[in-house]
Amino acid sequence: MSERYDCSERLLERALRSIPLGSQTFSKSMTQFPRGVSPYFLSKGQGSRVWDVDGNEYIDLINSLAAVTLGYNDPDVNEAVQMQLTEGVIFSLSHPIEMQVAETIKEMVPCAELVRFGKNGSDATAGAIRVSRAYTGRDHVAVCGYHGWQDWYIGSTTRNLGVPRATSDLTHTFMYNNIESLHEIFRQWPDQIAAVILEPMNVVEPADSFLEEVQVLAKKYGAVLVFDETITGFRFANGGAQAFFGVTPDLATFGKGLANGYPVSAVVGKAEIMKLMEEIFFSFTFGGETLSLAAALATMNKLQREPVVDTLYQKGQMILDRLKVLIQKHEIEHIVELAGHPSWSFFMLQDVAPYSMWEIKTLFMQEMIARGILTFGTHNVSYAMTDEDLTSVVTAYDEVLYIIKDAINNQKLKEFLRCEPLEPLFKVR
Repeated sequence: MSERYDCSERLLERALRSIPLGSQTFSKSMTQFPRGVSPYFLSKGQGSRVWDVDGNEYIDLINSLAAVTLGYNDPDVNEAVQMQLTEGVIFSLSHPIEMQVAETIKEMVPCAELVRFGKNGSDATAGAIRVSRAYTGRDHVAVCGYHGWQDWYIGSTTRNLGVPRATSDLTHTFMYNNIESLHEIFRQWPDQIAAVILEPMNVVEPADSFLEEVQVLAKKYGAVLVFDETITGFRFANGGAQAFFGVTPDLATFGKGLANGYPVSAVVGKAEIMKLMEEIFFSFTFGGETLSLAAALATMNKLQREPVVDTLYQKGQMILDRLKVLIQKHEIEHIVELAGHPSWSFFMLQDVAPYSMWEIKTLFMQEMIARGILTFGTHNVSYAMTDEDLTSVVTAYDEVLYIIKDAINNQKLKEFLRCEPLEPLFKVR
């Protein structure tokens, strides 16, 4: 085991005595990072960089699972939160900042006529489904993509332990860019689908007017169309993927980049549907917590004032363009595939006999992290990334792709590994 991560390893052993998996978030846990060659705890962040508890510095391509869009410790967000802190965090009545943030979301997001806050993306998607069921008087839901931990969705995945079968049976999965798979759901459950919920884009772009066709089908069958913009919101465009692609859903959910990492989410949409939020129960003690709302307001104001989204796109495209050159240079097109939107793109590894993609990914992560690039295969770009950061990322990729090619071609990958390979995991996308 490398001394580089001694403190992380000791803290992990301690954490496992009080926390399942040693982390509050599955995607930040020991299931995702190869043990002995990865940090498990970060102590601070500034701009595009983070430091682990052993003092190692990294350029962060994860950015708190795409929640940090502006960068760590953004001065405008910090100032807004500090000013609000002097007035109070939560009160016995609502604070005016609730309506200020709601009004700003209405200005920016095409479908937003009314706004309701939660704390996590899972709160927002669950709220959208509940209000859709109330509006339509139906129970079944068609889903595509990842929508959080709550029973209504996770029961349709392999992580369904503890979810009642009766709940799982109400959720039906369709395939992205396959409109026939959604047709089939409507045929099997006619007049029973309350909502069609999907991430408007994750790994691949919508093809053949897919989003428009989903919208037409949902309207034809009387279902509420919900875009889960937990990641795409305030990253693809100021108004989210719905603005980027020009397709306006009935409802949408936001989180992550809404407040540059502060815990707040939102359900937004048509007034005639959202008015039912007065009748269903979607209520949180901390729904109007002011520090996160101050962060959200500062984040959105910066998005409106500065070229944040354009910069995310340009920097992300530079990474993809340079990576394409490197993939060709190292002749590893059969091992690596690039996909996604430039601001949220994917470095996807394939099985190459005799190795699984998990073994190859372990080597990839081991070597990238050793070079000061914190990644597990996505490029969640932040506004704080510099040209120097981009050069460092590309240089690391150049070195690591050479190692991967050598390890596979000469069938000595396991000799390169300084840890046990990652195990196949629950994949959210």
